[in-house]
Amino acid sequence: MNYRDYLPRPDRLFLAWVINFLKYLMGRLEQFNFPQALFQQLDEEKNVFAQKLEVAEEPTTHTKVTVQEKNDARKALEKDLRQAVAEYLTHNHLLTDGDRQLLGLPVHKTTRTPVPPPTDKPDFTIEPLGGSRLTIHFHAHDEERERANAKPFGVRGVEIIWAVLEAPPTSYNELAHSVFDTRSPYTFQFDLSDAGKHFYCCLRWENTTGQKGPWSEIQSAIIP
Repeated sequence: MNYRDYLPRPDRLFLAWVINFLKYLMGRLEQFNFPQALFQQLDEEKNVFAQKLEVAEEPTTHTKVTVQEKNDARKALEKDLRQAVAEYLTHNHLLTDGDRQLLGLPVHKTTRTPVPPPTDKPDFTIEPLGGSRLTIHFHAHDEERERANAKPFGVRGVEIIWAVLEAPPTSYNELAHSVFDTRSPYTFQFDLSDAGKHFYCCLRWENTTGQKGPWSEIQSAIIP
């Protein structure tokens, strides 16, 4: 629930919410540093809305005019309520979670969902382009085809280690260069003199807290 949605939509439920809100707030104005004058204004607007609601719901006085007056009264009350909550209660450290619940307000979420370290290896392909370029397209291996560029939950990008070698590497340590990319694809630009040489690389995910996943298999391509 967010602070735009905490007020009930049906008029009677809304009125009950306001009555409960003001009743709990009344004895804690000083405790919460809530202005007395603003409280009185809200209470008066609540009374006006309650009266207009009674008239609009009474079959003998139910007309387009009385319904519009009721809607206008609610609109004014709701606007001032939201503004008062936003200004004096939303970020007020003097309120406990219990206070917020009894006021009918959402309770702040104080903890974030922990981001797990990556456990999967990136899937990737190497695409030769003209002008001595190679492009790496990477994605999570369990994503559907139409979401081929998607990353796993909590991942901010990939680390790519690479090298141009005369023979296939026997360990990751031989891939001496490293780059980081947050969005597929990543393109390498080589000198024209590198054309025909062998490019080797592998990738691993890195999450938003800097934790790294396992390396992928080493792939290779010939620089065009």
